[in-house]
Amino acid sequence: MDDVLLLDAIERYLSGTMSMDEYDQFNQLRKRTPEIDQMVVEHNMFLHQMELYAGCRNLKHNLYEVHEKLLNRGDLNEGGAISPKGRIIQFWNKYRRVTAIAASVGGVIALFISGLAVYFSSTVTDPKLEQLGKDLEVVKKNQQYQGNIINEVKTKIPLNARLLSGGSGFLIDAKGYIITNAHVLKGTGAVVVNSKGEEFNASIIHVDLVKDLAILKIKDDDFTPLKNIPYLIQKSNSDLGEEIFTLGYPRNDIVYGMGYLSAKTGFNGDSLSYQIQISANPGNSGGPVFNKAGDIIGILSTRQAQADGISFAVKSRNIYTILEDLYQSDTSIQAIKFPVKSILKGMDRKAQIRKVESCVYYVKAYGQ
Repeated sequence: MDDVLLLDAIERYLSGTMSMDEYDQFNQLRKRTPEIDQMVVEHNMFLHQMELYAGCRNLKHNLYEVHEKLLNRGDLNEGGAISPKGRIIQFWNKYRRVTAIAASVGGVIALFISGLAVYFSSTVTDPKLEQLGKDLEVVKKNQQYQGNIINEVKTKIPLNARLLSGGSGFLIDAKGYIITNAHVLKGTGAVVVNSKGEEFNASIIHVDLVKDLAILKIKDDDFTPLKNIPYLIQKSNSDLGEEIFTLGYPRNDIVYGMGYLSAKTGFNGDSLSYQIQISANPGNSGGPVFNKAGDIIGILSTRQAQADGISFAVKSRNIYTILEDLYQSDTSIQAIKFPVKSILKGMDRKAQIRKVESCVYYVKAYGQ
């Protein structure tokens, strides 16, 4: 496709002016061609930055007009003369609201500057990015769909507790240590459910909001530790175009998804995350992202709003980083032993799924 025509197609795709047939065809082209998919993402980021720039220009222009108006009316004196005291009081009474707004704007600017350090982190503040945790309403609907589980099936959620959120998680230690996203855990406690529907009490032992990761520990007499975990957790970066698959709980039973790694950085260049081309829904947050060999390369966390199939995963190497922080802050935590051997390489996909699905959990967070 000619570069000019391609750029025009991307513009119409992002602006929503394509016909349904064109939109579907372009989505298929993105899935087949990682280079075009990346161009769409980069152009969308460029347009977003242009919007921010235009907003700053408009604000500056408006402030200049207000300044000129105040000068012309004599409310401001730039010649160094001191206005009478009564004039100052009158000015303050007249423009105290404007002054308060200006102070607020100054405060916002200060917060913005201080927040630049975490702007590219995985914490979601941009309306174009959606977290993939289940909110209270989604959890409630799933319970009602299965016949009001809390009332009809014995649950380990405390009697007076309220379900607040949910998502997915997976074992990083056979003794019952589970990793998930921090945004999945909106409450003070949690239970986890395995692929057989067995529910276990779990404690929240560490939360890292910047990396959007959290660690749970199953603490339940009914839990039997696994003999081993079948996958490895990758420390190095993965390759562009690498085939990936996920398992998680966007519904109450485990769901499989397949895609590819479409960028080595996440939303707005976030170096803590990957961009992946895969369909993801609320409940997928915290789920493992596997490569073709069955090694974990990431933790699925967010998706881009109004963009089909663009999702983001926290890089798996961040698991090692938060564990180092955990050991430094709490020396009482028993050392977590990562799996050291994979048995999945060379297996077909169905066999890989059978081996790992018992290690992936539905996480339900609650509060009192």
